[in-house]
Amino acid sequence: MIPPAKLARLPRHQRLRKAEKILALLERRLAGESIGIPEPAGLSPAYLAEVLGLLAADGDFPAGERKVFREAALCCGPCPPVSSGGLRRSLNAARHVLLAATGRYPSDWDFIGGEGGLDGTKRRVFPGMQVYLEDIRSPFNVGAMFRAAESFGVEKLWLSPRCADPQHPRARRSAMGCVDVLPWERGEAEDLLGPRRAEEGEGRFFALETGGLDITEFAFPRQGILIAGSEELGVSPAALERADASLGRLSIRTYGAKGSLNVSVAFGIALQRWAEALAH
Repeated sequence: MIPPAKLARLPRHQRLRKAEKILALLERRLAGESIGIPEPAGLSPAYLAEVLGLLAADGDFPAGERKVFREAALCCGPCPPVSSGGLRRSLNAARHVLLAATGRYPSDWDFIGGEGGLDGTKRRVFPGMQVYLEDIRSPFNVGAMFRAAESFGVEKLWLSPRCADPQHPRARRSAMGCVDVLPWERGEAEDLLGPRRAEEGEGRFFALETGGLDITEFAFPRQGILIAGSEELGVSPAALERADASLGRLSIRTYGAKGSLNVSVAFGIALQRWAEALAH
């Protein structure tokens, strides 16, 4: 690790970036993300307290941010204060101050902790509760929708061939391990939503789309497939036709000027309502 005295002599922007990397390294270890990586030589509580003390003495930071560094330094001592919220929380607060100071604001997939390690056998699943993601282009949205689907007991998730890859690093980060425990498969809409499935008694479809029945009035099925469409274009006309011929459209009432929600947010709201209906 870089000696604190040398760190203090670096240009400020470079010093803050190196300090952020030091805090991130320890936070990743505390979150269990760096299993198998050798402990860096010199990364001790005393070393961290010295680095944080150096940051707390930086008069270019506002008083409130210097306080964040001082509190984190106290958590690295032999008798951390009970009110500090724990070492990781204090380091996290200090690290985000440094990120903002260097002009870097993290996306959801950059956050530390939470990926992997889920026990799929502990899932509560509602048999027949399935979803179809049609042309969801953003890896972040795909990952967030996997996370919502796992949280609310979806049995299986289908993706159109043009959906972003669930194995994309950003998708995996936002899914927080759910890609590994939730069964999923790619398929064309005409195969999944076609007449054959209707003949087999599996053709109960409904679309999450504007212009449908309000979510408070919609009768969720015991078994069926919820269709969520593209961030830009919504559910395709062909899939809407299938839904309209089956269970129809589900809409979420909004009250703002925008009048629409991010697809992963709307998807999570719809799944929560569906799971609630199935659980009672």
